[in-house]
Amino acid sequence: MGKNAVFLDRDGTIIEDVNYLSDLRDITWIKGAKESIKALNEAGYQVVIVTNQSGIARGLLDESLLQRVHQAINDDLRHLGAHIDAFYYCPHHPDIGSPQYKKICSCRKPEPGLIYQASQDMDIDLERSFLIGDNLRDIEAGLRAGLTPILVLTGKGKDFKERILTVPTYKSIKIFPSIVEATRWILTSTWCF
Repeated sequence: MGKNAVFLDRDGTIIEDVNYLSDLRDITWIKGAKESIKALNEAGYQVVIVTNQSGIARGLLDESLLQRVHQAINDDLRHLGAHIDAFYYCPHHPDIGSPQYKKICSCRKPEPGLIYQASQDMDIDLERSFLIGDNLRDIEAGLRAGLTPILVLTGKGKDFKERILTVPTYKSIKIFPSIVEATRWILTSTWCF
């Protein structure tokens, strides 16, 4: 039996979405996100970021800068005694970029490739794991991978709430104001493993 995990979108879910974050000084945490990650760590969940980063394909940042952003995120968390176990990202765009990055891939959400890769690398049991995100792409990726997806209303989440509430295939999707309430639900859910 694999490990339990909580997959997190990055921009709009744990940090503010500033459209192609390319400066470490622009990292602004969503209120309660660091504490929520710490609570997930303490409960024994693997915490994994899965994020589309087409800014790389667009030439707005490079992969080494993205690595520094992720290092800065983990450095901030360490001050609180928390951490992200792994970061997975898609640098591609289907229509923009050099041949290395301009492609249709299986890792760009809503495709579940990042989730599958993390599951394989980290021995994660997808059926016993969750995904928290602020976009329909996150929800779709979670559903396709067999996770329990959760929409948060931070970031772009408010823009998708009505769609989630009216599309029959999204009927079981949980919606919470932020990662704080989503984490509380995960940790107190009666069917949580």
